[in-house]
Amino acid sequence: MPHHPSGFALSADRERAFREILTRYPTKMGACIPVLHLCQEQEGWISPEIIEYVSHTLDLPLSHVQGVVTFYTLFNQKPVGKHQVWVCRTLPCALRGAGTVLQHCEKRLGIHAGETTEDGKVTLRTAECLASCGTAPMMQVDKEYFENLTLEKVDEILDRLTR
Repeated sequence: MPHHPSGFALSADRERAFREILTRYPTKMGACIPVLHLCQEQEGWISPEIIEYVSHTLDLPLSHVQGVVTFYTLFNQKPVGKHQVWVCRTLPCALRGAGTVLQHCEKRLGIHAGETTEDGKVTLRTAECLASCGTAPMMQVDKEYFENLTLEKVDEILDRLTR
């Protein structure tokens, strides 16, 4: 697919993945979420140019694509750090110290949940249930789970990310 007027274009292998996604959905609207994930994998976040690109290539209203992006918390609406740290705060985690884990992360990183460190290394987030209630408190770093957290374990993890 040539460059879109928005200035965004998928890489060649993601372009192939895009065409493959289209074959799996009976409507272009159904492909909206997987295509947005594909774009986010490439860029790290969903920029206004990407929203325009997806709207144009899937022939969907701009407002529909924007609505999908703002509804799902997995879509980043601004640039994020190289690593994303999600601290689960659902009741089982909360009862086992998730609040303390989150405060510790905020203090160590010098940012609040929803923010990215100045060096662009880490974005700190909170999540509603990462489905590991039996091993609370826990957090997810990129795609990896860290369970039964202690503040010492949190320090080790953060040291690795910020090194």
